[in-house]
Amino acid sequence: MQRTASLMDSRSVPRRAMLQAGTLGLLGLSSADVAHWRARAAETGVATKKPRAVIYLFLTGGLSQHDSFDMKPDGPVDFKGEFNPIATRTPGIQICEHMPLLAQRSERWSLVRSLTHNNNGHDAATYLMLTGKSELPPTYRSMKPQSIDLPCLTAIAGSATRPRNHLPPSVVLPEKLYHSNSGTFSGQFAGMLGHKHEPWFIEATDKPHAYHSYSGAFPKYLFNLHKGEQSDKVDWRFEVPNLTLPEGVLAPRFRERREILNVVEQQQRHLEDQASVGGYDRIRQSVISLMADPKVREAFDVRKADPKLLARYGDNSFGWSLLMAKRLIEAGVNMVQVNMGNFGSWDLHGNNFPMLKNFLFPPTDLAVSALLDDLQECGMLDDTLVVMAGEFGRTPRISHIAPEIYKTSGRDHWGPVQTAWFAGGGVRGGQVLGATDASGAYPTSDPQKPENFAATIYHVLGIPAEAAWHDATGRPYPIYEGQPIERLFA
Repeated sequence: MQRTASLMDSRSVPRRAMLQAGTLGLLGLSSADVAHWRARAAETGVATKKPRAVIYLFLTGGLSQHDSFDMKPDGPVDFKGEFNPIATRTPGIQICEHMPLLAQRSERWSLVRSLTHNNNGHDAATYLMLTGKSELPPTYRSMKPQSIDLPCLTAIAGSATRPRNHLPPSVVLPEKLYHSNSGTFSGQFAGMLGHKHEPWFIEATDKPHAYHSYSGAFPKYLFNLHKGEQSDKVDWRFEVPNLTLPEGVLAPRFRERREILNVVEQQQRHLEDQASVGGYDRIRQSVISLMADPKVREAFDVRKADPKLLARYGDNSFGWSLLMAKRLIEAGVNMVQVNMGNFGSWDLHGNNFPMLKNFLFPPTDLAVSALLDDLQECGMLDDTLVVMAGEFGRTPRISHIAPEIYKTSGRDHWGPVQTAWFAGGGVRGGQVLGATDASGAYPTSDPQKPENFAATIYHVLGIPAEAAWHDATGRPYPIYEGQPIERLFA
């Protein structure tokens, strides 16, 4: 399919109308594309699915399936771990005792215990799970984001869905994924899809944090990964919005990260003055809409929310991030990826059990449960898919490596299986799909690949099955490389 021309020629439209039409630069598919797919659907008798929104909770570092959603209480002693399962509200489904709030809400979520790929490296597995692929491309370079990388799920979602309410269709928060020693993770950007389709990164923290300093839900649940000691930094801030705009969107002096709440009027006047100049960049239009929309400004300013609401989500970076994600979806964003911690947060080679029990499960259990309740009460849960996964699972066998670093035991990287968690967006709750062997090491039924995981997200977003994304040369690539996990919606 050939890409069509821009929906609107900037030279033929009054400048104020253009400033109000901020969706255009974020519409990755032309109206002709969408009309074509809808016509094809009508011809074949296939009903067009109602588009929904998605919140992707990425547990960077890799959550242990054995200690969370696929416990093996009858397994070998050196596999079992220290935690016990508890019953949920759904008969026959048990999860970890340290997630009691989610256990009480099992009728709203389902598990896929058989998500699998074969890579055990953080950088490579992150690339796979953020791009929806089982194999690395030959062009992959560890920790070296490139323009020839495959596009991430959020970039594809942004390019292939219609913007709502003049807002960017896809957002990542509260910061990019970093490795404290090696730099920025590959696979979280638009890559071959092009800079204009980058997801919008809301850099809410005052500086990039990584696992040697920030590994939890600061300030209360911050911890030092290696020594297992709390190391709160009272001067660390969570301030929004700081936006990293795609390269070339504005003049260089306007590309710095800036606090939008203080510069909305200044930016808007500048861009309005420039709107009469020919060749107005489509993405600039989206900047105006993003900054001027009062709902978005309210969504950003989560720290000023009602104290009762903040307590409900957890007055920490996990709670703030999930509340912001909910508000952005409510305002009109189609997909939000929330990075739950940064590199190492869930990478517990040692100190696994005290870290999960005391620092990671409490804020996650509270914030995710609050998100479900909030979406339900606002009538948004049926139209918002919430998915939670990491780059991989953890080894069945418990080990105690590097005792000079870790005080207690943990689990290592394990790509062959992890449990993915799904709620809302038409998902039928109270289900467990797939199973693993007695050791929790490999799928024994219904294995699902990252391609199926990605296809499920695209399906919920209402992206047609035949849709394609295009690289800078116009070459098409299929968006769907797997089948949606249809049993989730049965």
